[in-house]
Amino acid sequence: MDTFALIVTIGVALFFTYTNGFHDSANAIATSVSTRALTPRAALAMAAVMNLAGAFLGSSVAKTVSKGLIETPHGRSGMAILFAALVGAIVWNLITWYFGLPSSSSHALFGGMVGAALAGGTVVIWSGVIEKIVLPMFLSPIVGMALGYLVMVVILWLFRRSSPHRAKRGFRIAQTVSAAGMALGHGLQDAQKTMGIVVLALSIADVQDDKGIPLWVKFACAGMLSLGTYAGGWRIMRTLGRRIIELDPPQGFAAETTAASVMYTASFMFSAPISTTHVITSAIMGVGATKRVSAVRWGVAGNIVAGWFITMPAAATVAALSYWSILLFFG
Repeated sequence: MDTFALIVTIGVALFFTYTNGFHDSANAIATSVSTRALTPRAALAMAAVMNLAGAFLGSSVAKTVSKGLIETPHGRSGMAILFAALVGAIVWNLITWYFGLPSSSSHALFGGMVGAALAGGTVVIWSGVIEKIVLPMFLSPIVGMALGYLVMVVILWLFRRSSPHRAKRGFRIAQTVSAAGMALGHGLQDAQKTMGIVVLALSIADVQDDKGIPLWVKFACAGMLSLGTYAGGWRIMRTLGRRIIELDPPQGFAAETTAASVMYTASFMFSAPISTTHVITSAIMGVGATKRVSAVRWGVAGNIVAGWFITMPAAATVAALSYWSILLFFG
């Protein structure tokens, strides 16, 4: 039974990664597609490949997820907590995808972990949640917006005497690079989060310790994220690429470069699992504000930000209900 529970939990974790891929594919390519720097299918194929590559760039984020947020008991109880956490995250991913809302798959997962842990009566490492999850949740969008604004101001100044037509054509080419960098950062961040969950499941089942990530786990998580990315999240792509602001190629380049820079810094310097959704959305807002503040559709932006705040509590609630359901039917 324990082996079966482990297999099911790992399978659900990989399905979460798939939903993460199609839910968050817009993060990497929405701006490039909306400015016509890349065709949708070419952009998705590029993002899928770069997601796969990014997953192998490090393991610090995975270690934060597997060890720094909750303490899970070994055996059935711990596996039930992990399973319920994943169900909470998947349900919220599917709801927000249906409504085209670019919420954070990462924070859905973290909310699910906290909700399931509280329902299961296990320890939540609140210092780790606050330091590694809550603070970056507030800081990364602020940094993304401010940095996006500054990067766009610099671009406008550097190319102030250039032909607008020639500059836009050049930035369309440059966007293929910035979009690739964004997709690489997405793989670096989001594939590792599921790797941490799978390692935690293996540890709970006493299959291995949590000192390293097996190669098959890396390939499985990276592959499912890439498959999900290639499936595409068209509903959310329209929101990011068009509804917040109509982007041109220089703006798209600035937003993607900003978001990628923030993700690499968070991963390599702070081992912080930040939301790619929060960073790219806030960068788009900052870049758009350089045109004029009213150019940003703040009503749409406000709805998106409101969704960010309810993501963790909503996923936590679903995860807690899932855990109690498991106890009711299988306890």
